[in-house]
Amino acid sequence: MTKLPKTPSMRLDGKRALITGATSGIGLGCAAALAQAGASVTIAARRLEGLVDTQKLFAEDGFDVNTLQLDVADVEGIEKALSSEDAFDILINSAGTARHGPALETQSDDFDAVMDANVKGAYFLTREVAKKLVDANKSGSLINISSQMGHVGGIDRGVYCATKHAVEGFTKSMAIEWGAHGIRVNTICPTFIRTPLAEQTLKDPARRKWIEEKIKLNRLGEIEDIMGAAVFLASDASALITGTSILIDGGWTAD
Repeated sequence: MTKLPKTPSMRLDGKRALITGATSGIGLGCAAALAQAGASVTIAARRLEGLVDTQKLFAEDGFDVNTLQLDVADVEGIEKALSSEDAFDILINSAGTARHGPALETQSDDFDAVMDANVKGAYFLTREVAKKLVDANKSGSLINISSQMGHVGGIDRGVYCATKHAVEGFTKSMAIEWGAHGIRVNTICPTFIRTPLAEQTLKDPARRKWIEEKIKLNRLGEIEDIMGAAVFLASDASALITGTSILIDGGWTAD
């Protein structure tokens, strides 16, 4: 008699995961989600103090996480930091920045800073993690935190949109290149989530009105809205998913 198929597990026991930007916001939520699913988590960020405080926060909930001080805008630093690390099965690139303003007023320094963090850093860290996996003959799941703005445009977001469209592009190319190695590469694309990075926009009444009109589910996103997707893409439950995006945008891009 034919047996019922079994749902692939979303557990991550025995998997090593690296999460950047992990001391706050979406990165912190992703790190918590993967730890709760059983992964051995390494949290990465620029500031040592933030890493120490976040490590204590995890310890209070019974999770023993490792730390890695890392500036994603420093390519040589990325290479050095990962040179002594074993292969990570999972990467979540959540480090990033934004400097919003009218395109007519964009300054080259602002452009470079956002590009370095959001594109260059994510690109080269993804490359380094993939190198380790290929050398170890291991499969893996590499996840870039992109944005709904990687699929549409936005007011005062010319530079930010440019970076997130770029992330969508290199994610697809890497997925094509590394598919034969069993390495999957995808993006998560949130709408406006209540995080420190979104605070400046959300406190502007006009911008807040624009956001609320665009989100069809009529509410802002919360960190918890991202966590399930992170576990799903990291796990065997998404084993045939690569080179694509999960849009967590409340319907923003539906029209």
